[in-house]
Amino acid sequence: MDNKVLKNEEKAVFTLRSLYKKYGYLPFKMSKFEEYDLYVRNKDFLVSERVITFNDTNGRLLALKPDVTLSIIKNTVDEAGCKQKVYYNENVYRVSGSTHEFKEIMQTGIECIGDIALYDIYEVLSLGAMSLNEISSDFAIDVSHMGVLKSILDEASDNEVFKKEITSLISEKNSHEATALCEKYQIEEKYKNKILSLVTAYGNMADVIKKLDPVCENEQSKKALCELRALCALLEKTEFKDKIKLDFSVVNDMNYYNGIVFKGFLNGISEGVLSGGQYDTLMQRMGRKSGAVGFAIYLDLLEYLQSTKSEYDVDVLLIYSEKTDTLSLVNSINSYIEKGICVSAQKSIPAKLRYKKIVYLDKEGC
Repeated sequence: MDNKVLKNEEKAVFTLRSLYKKYGYLPFKMSKFEEYDLYVRNKDFLVSERVITFNDTNGRLLALKPDVTLSIIKNTVDEAGCKQKVYYNENVYRVSGSTHEFKEIMQTGIECIGDIALYDIYEVLSLGAMSLNEISSDFAIDVSHMGVLKSILDEASDNEVFKKEITSLISEKNSHEATALCEKYQIEEKYKNKILSLVTAYGNMADVIKKLDPVCENEQSKKALCELRALCALLEKTEFKDKIKLDFSVVNDMNYYNGIVFKGFLNGISEGVLSGGQYDTLMQRMGRKSGAVGFAIYLDLLEYLQSTKSEYDVDVLLIYSEKTDTLSLVNSINSYIEKGICVSAQKSIPAKLRYKKIVYLDKEGC
């Protein structure tokens, strides 16, 4: 198929499928439907809580799937010492951020589930960078570590309401409101300064880690920073090192995510097109012992990328009549196509069709 006639999201599907196969990821296909209860139990994990539901013939309440990760977890098993590496290209059904209406959204991504180690986190994050690069070289990825954030918040306060509110302000990089909130909850000066350092923690990987070193004093935060440092050392060796930044405004729900989290952006699209991270905590909540890391790319957002549009819809508009011999028409069309020329055969000129050349078959031949 000619790539010129494919949409951005369709091109991405073909390209990324080949990329993931190279790294041993196998295709994963699932039903459009899941039991609604799966999403009720994990509604905070979903991008939107609104789900399209219907009753099955046996009375079960089903839902058009709004998410892929939950289905993959449900349909895989723990296997000691092994990893299940899958990629998917699925349509999900949820409220679109742009239209605020239910929309069928094409989504692709990978999941690595099992005995997760540093390499697996590195591989998934690297594949995220490679994926965006296949779509556009003008991309960026922001990385943070939920372990650093959680440990600092835990030592600052045991108030879960405060933690939720301050996490939201960190995600907004709102230093002013974060300061006011710390004062409202009477957070000690030492811990307030640590929290504010996370609000402004952004930039080159080595520089940010150096800045966070004195902030991470307890055992948990030191362990998380050590893991982040090791990951960054590996990423520094890649061709994408200048496109990957540390940014602690990248936060996810700590009820589901526990380690590295990241978001990917393409120039020309205001929203993040890629979202990923470690979700061992979600695995535990679903009764699993394995770890997991993965990402999703929201292909519907690629429609906002500027495509190179051809000046013409077809190269040749071939006009024939009722008197035209059908075999001659077939031969004429085939002769154009064999030369790589795009042709549209019509009995009259379509009002909105843009063509480079018009040929009247009965008058001129092909």
